[in-house]
Amino acid sequence: MMRLIDHIGEYSGRFAAWMFFVIGGMITYEVVARYVFNAPTIWAEEMSRFFQIWATYLAAAYVLRHRHMIRITLLVDRLGSRGRRWAEAFSLVCIAGFCGVAIWWGVEIVVDSIQKGRASSTMLGVPKWYTEIAIPIGFGLLLLQCLAMLARLTRGENLGEDRIEEQM
Repeated sequence: MMRLIDHIGEYSGRFAAWMFFVIGGMITYEVVARYVFNAPTIWAEEMSRFFQIWATYLAAAYVLRHRHMIRITLLVDRLGSRGRRWAEAFSLVCIAGFCGVAIWWGVEIVVDSIQKGRASSTMLGVPKWYTEIAIPIGFGLLLLQCLAMLARLTRGENLGEDRIEEQM
């Protein structure tokens, strides 16, 4: 099960990276269309924002798995290996708790938007829940990755970069 979670996180992160690449293309296209041909689009700004929201939330599990989240290690580095494991476990529990809250409220917002028929205030009028649902999905993926890492930690496995490099 943990390997499946790792693969989902890995592929969602890679998909997010491609989405960021596509965002660059959309913005480049809009700049050229607007300033060179004086023909701005009605879709480029909103779709690039749409992709950016999705890519950011899809990448969260990948970032945690590869241990690239922002970490302040001033005190943790001074602890022994046991203290570092406890600090790691505490941080994973905090992340998991935050994910639970974000998923709960994210679903509430999505349901409310669907019920009220909210849409963006642009010419495209994209339903708001198309972007809002990225929050519970992204935090759901992050929660799964967090729980997998917590399970590994309790089994005594190494969560460091060397473990990730071995799997690649």
